[in-house]
Amino acid sequence: MGVMRILVLFFRGVLRDRTELAAENLALRQQLAILQQKSKTPCLHKRDRIFWVWLSKLWSGWRSALLIVQPETVV
Repeated sequence: MGVMRILVLFFRGVLRDRTELAAENLALRQQLAILQQKSKTPCLHKRDRIFWVWLSKLWSGWRSALLIVQPETVV
């Protein structure tokens, strides 16, 4: 990762609104909860869909966190 990219990510994090950071944190925690299910393939339930609908109303950048990630990639 280049130094320039690290600086951009740092300043983006510093300048973001706290509500936006909290919403992103919620989205990542919800994704981890889905991945920690006992089944081999992640399965979205009705409550998960309701969560994403609610989050889309609250946070305009919700699409950036929509990608389901592996727990090992989240630092």
